[in-house]
Amino acid sequence: MLTEKSPIHVNSEIGRLKTVILHRPGKEIENLTPDTMGPLLFDDIPYLLLAQKEHDNFADTLRKKGVEVLYLEKLVVQALETDEQVKAFFIDKMIAESGFKSGTIHDQLQKFLVDLPTNEMVDKIMAGVRFDEIEFSSKDLQNFSFDQPGPFLMAPMPNLYFTRDPSASIGDGLTINRMTFKARRRESMFTELVINHHPRFANKNINVWRDRNHVARLEGGDELVLSDHVLAIGLSQRTSSEAIKDVAKNLFAGSNYDTVIAIQIPQTHATMHLDTVFTMVNFDQFTVHPMILNNKGELPILVMHKDKQNQIKIESSNNLKTVLKEQLGLNELDLISTGDGDPIISAREQWNDGSNTLAIAPGSVVTYDRNYVSNEALRKHGIQVSEVPSSEISRGRGGPRCMSMPIYREDIEN
Repeated sequence: MLTEKSPIHVNSEIGRLKTVILHRPGKEIENLTPDTMGPLLFDDIPYLLLAQKEHDNFADTLRKKGVEVLYLEKLVVQALETDEQVKAFFIDKMIAESGFKSGTIHDQLQKFLVDLPTNEMVDKIMAGVRFDEIEFSSKDLQNFSFDQPGPFLMAPMPNLYFTRDPSASIGDGLTINRMTFKARRRESMFTELVINHHPRFANKNINVWRDRNHVARLEGGDELVLSDHVLAIGLSQRTSSEAIKDVAKNLFAGSNYDTVIAIQIPQTHATMHLDTVFTMVNFDQFTVHPMILNNKGELPILVMHKDKQNQIKIESSNNLKTVLKEQLGLNELDLISTGDGDPIISAREQWNDGSNTLAIAPGSVVTYDRNYVSNEALRKHGIQVSEVPSSEISRGRGGPRCMSMPIYREDIEN
């Protein structure tokens, strides 16, 4: 049950999911072009109308399982409407982080956004502001640096429907993340705004284990809450060792978390986050993409513990099964291979997030329907699988876990 003291409560990956934050894809998707796909981290341009239908199906699937679905865009509007000064500060900061800290361009963008109704303003910031939406004289543009993607003054944010990455719930708090690439860095401003000013979250003693005001990169797809005292973080293309150590230090000092497992994965676009190759689906069952393991089933792992002086003690390992069994107190462990272990099928289905499952309860997950071999492998291992359509939303290189930011799960009993 939700309480006034704990609007965020996530002590596992598999506890029954009660509340989640989603973002329904919007015009930002249609503002992708072949020239801007690369800078905006897309490999293809989804068909928005079908992507929205698929996303609606995903949200409805969660609701039918008893999950409360909150939409990021609505939370942002509600937070902005609490105070005109909050709105003005947010607009100014968003413009500054879009590259205009002062000057004519800043002032014109500010006027353009302030004059819009709040809901339209939020949609516009997410979708991007084009040059031709604002009138400038040639003199205004003399000193303008044309380093924005395509025809935009403020670039669109097409990755926003992957709400997992800008922030991640851990215990009764969260990290608000410094994203790796410029294209995504503004996204965590929305979380920061909601946590600080939305009535549901503001002044509710929410711990921010790490804020976005850092240089070292951290993204939520790399953060997996394995239990009420063990966290796994991927050392990946999107998360650095410095950020992992910082999260561990803060958790050890201010929470019940005493163990952080850093798992090194290939730093490639295909395996950008830990949850693209490894997710928890039950007490003793995990999905894993076999390509991250060598022929002995090994990969580099560092286990960080809190000692009696709240200092970090680090141990190295290379055996994923052994580490998980030891740290989670398990006698047995079932690693379920993407694509049922077939090298061709696993590579194909991992590209479309066959490993990226969202657990809605122990042994019950939501997956993309297109990964039918991986889904059948899950069923053979006793996992209940709810499939959702995915021909368009999968083009963004993220699955059901990527598209969801859980903020409340029931605690589990081992």
